[in-house]
Amino acid sequence: MLKQTYPLGRFSVAPMLNWTDRHCRYFHRLLTKQTLLYTEMITTNAIIHGKSNCLKYNKQEHPIVLQLGGHEPLALAYCAKLAEQKGYDKINLNIGCPSNRVQNGRFGACLMAEADLVVNCISAIHDVVSIPITVKTRIGIDQQDSYAFLYEFVQKITDKGKCNTLIIHARNAWLSGLSPKKNREVPLLNYARVYKLKRDFPALHISINGGIKTLAEAVNHLKYVDGVMIGREAYQNPAILTQVDFNLFHSKSPIVNGVSAIEALYPYIEQELSQGTRLSSITRHILGMFQGIPGAHKWRRYLSENAYKSSANIMVIEQALSLVRDRFESN
Repeated sequence: MLKQTYPLGRFSVAPMLNWTDRHCRYFHRLLTKQTLLYTEMITTNAIIHGKSNCLKYNKQEHPIVLQLGGHEPLALAYCAKLAEQKGYDKINLNIGCPSNRVQNGRFGACLMAEADLVVNCISAIHDVVSIPITVKTRIGIDQQDSYAFLYEFVQKITDKGKCNTLIIHARNAWLSGLSPKKNREVPLLNYARVYKLKRDFPALHISINGGIKTLAEAVNHLKYVDGVMIGREAYQNPAILTQVDFNLFHSKSPIVNGVSAIEALYPYIEQELSQGTRLSSITRHILGMFQGIPGAHKWRRYLSENAYKSSANIMVIEQALSLVRDRFESN
């Protein structure tokens, strides 16, 4: 019997600003080998004019997608080409973020009202890179919250922009009156609209995003779409990722043990500390690892109270792990 293969993007962790940095992605990759990982959104200005190497990542993070924010075709093309040279596996254009800062920069969800500009942006990137180009968007913006609007937008950016992969956050985006946090909670989820989009565009690879918290939910969504993207659940409860390869990709590899995953992070931490990284920059991503396990509160509290200290090292994690290790392994 031939081994079943799955498309890249069957399951992914959402790009989350100030969350999915390179430390977070490295840790997530220890938990799952099959999940597609994204950078947090990086703007073209940050790449072109920034002083730090914002495209830095560890080769262990593959497969990895760079999410770009911007509206100038030539700038996006330049940054995409640079990302390809650095080895990124895909480029994703953000057409979904509703924050005021993003709108002021004329990128994110507000670009749903400028489909022709989005086409130009995708085409400019397409002209200079050979890696796949994808778009992450919403189901609508403000009063333009109809299936007809979404259909027309998708038809234009896929036909003219030659983009065949979309990640759809199944909520409308309100560009005024709601904060980014409220935009993740207040607009009602409309999974059915995304399902219909897949039926009407069967040749497209369509992933669904928004409010998904369990792998059981992911399995159900995969009856109707090609991929599932989860966001904050992967950050607040990263242990969910240890089950992904087995449940969604039918991997025969052993399921990763939470304690072993933390210990596997040690060499990376030691290397980062030697280069001046503060321990708390890494440990903030592992705080939720033992959610629901006896001792998890003590684990989080010890790390929170000690990892920020200038002298903090691996021993802080060792001590925190001792508070949960026995209970976790016997659970």
